[in-house]
Amino acid sequence: MIGVLITLAVVAVVAYCVLKNYYPPFVLLLAGFVMLICAAFYGQMPVAEGKSTGFFGFDLHQAFTSLMAGRLPGLGLNIMMIAGFSVYMDRIGASKALVKLCVKPLSAIRSPYILLAVTYVIGQFMALFINSAVGLGLLLMASIYPLLVALGVSRASAAAVIGSTCCLDLGPASSNAMRAADLLGTDVVTYFVQSQIPVALCVVATVAVGHFFVQRWFDARDAKKGVSRNAAEAQDLEKAFEGAGPSYYALLPMLPLVLLIIFSPMVYADVKLSLQTGIMVSIMIAFIVDLLTHRGFKDACERTKAVFEGMGKVFTSTVGLICCAELFALGMNKLGGVSTLISAAASMENAGVWVMLFVMLGIMVVATVVTGSGNAAFFAFSPLLPEAAASVGINAAVLAVPVQLSAGLARTMCPIAGVIIAVAGIAGLTPFEIVRRTVPVMLLALIVNVAASAAFL
Repeated sequence: MIGVLITLAVVAVVAYCVLKNYYPPFVLLLAGFVMLICAAFYGQMPVAEGKSTGFFGFDLHQAFTSLMAGRLPGLGLNIMMIAGFSVYMDRIGASKALVKLCVKPLSAIRSPYILLAVTYVIGQFMALFINSAVGLGLLLMASIYPLLVALGVSRASAAAVIGSTCCLDLGPASSNAMRAADLLGTDVVTYFVQSQIPVALCVVATVAVGHFFVQRWFDARDAKKGVSRNAAEAQDLEKAFEGAGPSYYALLPMLPLVLLIIFSPMVYADVKLSLQTGIMVSIMIAFIVDLLTHRGFKDACERTKAVFEGMGKVFTSTVGLICCAELFALGMNKLGGVSTLISAAASMENAGVWVMLFVMLGIMVVATVVTGSGNAAFFAFSPLLPEAAASVGINAAVLAVPVQLSAGLARTMCPIAGVIIAVAGIAGLTPFEIVRRTVPVMLLALIVNVAASAAFL
């Protein structure tokens, strides 16, 4: 019980620091060290005896470096490769070409709230290929946002929908999906097709319908209060798509997903293709297409620098945060606070399955809102899922899928999430003005997420 109380106190302090704009990775790192020190008083040392340096102070840091060493070669490199590819697609104009292709039909929809719902669905589809929530949000703010506002949608409604277009981490290129597949002992394409898609289709439909009614209700309420609707902004889609590549460039961001599906156990098992290799092949194909299109070898080579710039940027923004969050989770585990909750749920016989599910969902949602990152939260606490599932005698997928998807849903409710901050800045709103409109939709999505997982998995 003491471990639970210490854990809650540390989480409260971390939440306060993050909300006050302290640098989240180092706050989590320090919090992890504090909990490891507390755990040491109860005989739970930071590292196993065989890995000990012989001095407790060094062992604390050894725990972190061991996490880094284990994470960087595998999933850490996957995340950096995906980010590098995504930035390269943006640099050569392929991302804008894809967005231009997808949003063009939206201009034919004249009902503003139907347009909102369709915008979310199309944005979630594009998130399969544009893996950065912030990057996708910025592209949509530059392209579809002016159209939404011009049709009479309030700035807050438009920003709320655009900020939630990447609320589900789906597909083989999602780092959270890769982590979940690894925990379930399957390949990421099989996990995507057999586990994610049935649940995600239900959640996507729920979010689309939810935005239709929730945003309309908020706009009507604001109108009754005398809050003036924002004047329509001039559409300048040509400027929004300035720098977009030719229309066939829209196919380039899809290459990794297509290759991974084709060369997977579900389609063609004789050739094995890893995510990292698939991305490298996609980069080379994109380079050749870019070279043949612009016929400038030096400039084409220069644009590939974006790959390595993207890898470095995501290391500082995501991979480092994930490693610090994992140390934070290690401290929580050593203290026994989380294991106490799991043991309590496991002891509840028939109700234990549901209690366990809600315990893990609660941990994931709180961790995501505190850190502002669905990746950091899921990587930190996902190792608990197999143990939690085994303790109540259920298939690990029944826990893994809803918990993994809940991380993205919770990020959309977080005012310190990068995509919410970026969208709010462009719309001229505060992040809290946006999340008050996303929270009701995401809570509904969380309920459907659990129900669909129970029905299909």
